[in-house]
Amino acid sequence: MNPSAFATIDWDRPWLAPVRELGTSILGAGGYWRDEINAIAVKRGLCNHRGLQLRFVPQTDLPDDVAYESFISQTGGVPTRDNLHDFFNALIWLRFPVIKRQLNSLQAAELARNSGMPSQRGTARDVATIFDENAAIFVTSEAGLIDALRGHRWHELFVERRDEFVSVCEVRLFGHALMEKLVTPFKAITAHAWPMIVDRRYFFWSAAERQRWLDDAIAPSLQSDITMRAYNPLPVLGIPGWHEQQDAIFYGDAKVFRPKRRTDQAATP
Repeated sequence: MNPSAFATIDWDRPWLAPVRELGTSILGAGGYWRDEINAIAVKRGLCNHRGLQLRFVPQTDLPDDVAYESFISQTGGVPTRDNLHDFFNALIWLRFPVIKRQLNSLQAAELARNSGMPSQRGTARDVATIFDENAAIFVTSEAGLIDALRGHRWHELFVERRDEFVSVCEVRLFGHALMEKLVTPFKAITAHAWPMIVDRRYFFWSAAERQRWLDDAIAPSLQSDITMRAYNPLPVLGIPGWHEQQDAIFYGDAKVFRPKRRTDQAATP
């Protein structure tokens, strides 16, 4: 990768806080980043859902007639290009190995069900892919904040209940495409939020304890019966502290902070 691509990452951005130490240590180690990531994966004993050692391999290792997800399932190798998209994907494998393993298992099973044909998609595979690429984990101990999220009540969520949001809510990025987009942030970037209700004690745990808990707690939910209704749109730069100018004009932009349509309301469980 051109070193200038890494230079575009602003590690001081608040959404990168959970991966800042890991990412900067990998890039600052002096070696090739994929080799550094593989060394960490080996040290941690990371495996795919078949128990095969996880490793990040060149994209050229992926045969033309084999689907990406099937290759990971069959070999433990993650085809990896020399770009930011795949760099962030590798970071997420290191941070959420249980979820990533479950997603790959689900995607591989769906491919096998369709005779390994990548063009034959289904709901479960689509939902898994969206989680992989664009999910943000919305964690809170206050159910009312999830209600506001689901209702697209953005002013309530981000302004009226801002102090509550800051104290009993956190958002962790999972989707590596989402992370890549946020290298050059723009106001309309929207994540697929995966709400998680937790006990208030969660917010007294260390960052590492929270990370491990989320990894273990979310993975079992990613089964073949998941649907798009599990997600909620989340304009991520509306999250308190994630943009420099979060004033009334900022939150008043209805093109970004859109009210819930009546059809959406009818579909809400």
